[in-house]
Amino acid sequence: MAGRSLPPPGLYQPGASTLHRLPAGAKLVALAVLLSALVIASSPWAPAVGVALTAAAYALAGVGWRVAVAQVWPLRWFAVVLLALQWWLSGPERALVTVGGLVVAVALAGLVTVTTRVTAMTAAFATAMRPLRVVGVDPERVALLMALGIRAVPVVAGLASEVREAHRARGLRLDPRTYGVPLVVRTLRHADTMGDALAARGLDD
Repeated sequence: MAGRSLPPPGLYQPGASTLHRLPAGAKLVALAVLLSALVIASSPWAPAVGVALTAAAYALAGVGWRVAVAQVWPLRWFAVVLLALQWWLSGPERALVTVGGLVVAVALAGLVTVTTRVTAMTAAFATAMRPLRVVGVDPERVALLMALGIRAVPVVAGLASEVREAHRARGLRLDPRTYGVPLVVRTLRHADTMGDALAARGLDD
């Protein structure tokens, strides 16, 4: 029910906050550093600190709590299953560190996408990869692929949420076949549409 009132995850939200004005390259570097810290951290306090920092960052961005929740809402069932599995295999402390770190990572990545235009991210990637031009790498093409990859994560999450809502509306029981097949079909249709758009711009070779 809450998912129906939430905006699509990963959708850019215009604004004039400090995070909106921060260069895309700086935000991507900060994201990489924070995600690396989450991976390395083993303390159960690490996710709690990450949640606090993420909440403060969203408040600084001024995008609203609904936008923040929308970034992690599609992850909820996966997080529950992963938490139970990790709790059983590795104990409660490891489970909280793993799942908490995952939720914080998704929320932080979502914050970058909602405060940064795709064109700005593409330009940042292209600038960072420009030295690779000497070995035959096309920085602009690679940057476009990376930007599309980042954008694809919330798109697929949104498609998954739509499939779940369609199941609920029809009163169907959710199982791998009735859920997985429609999700794969919708994802492939989106990929075809994206491919046609790239081909129309001469980027299909």
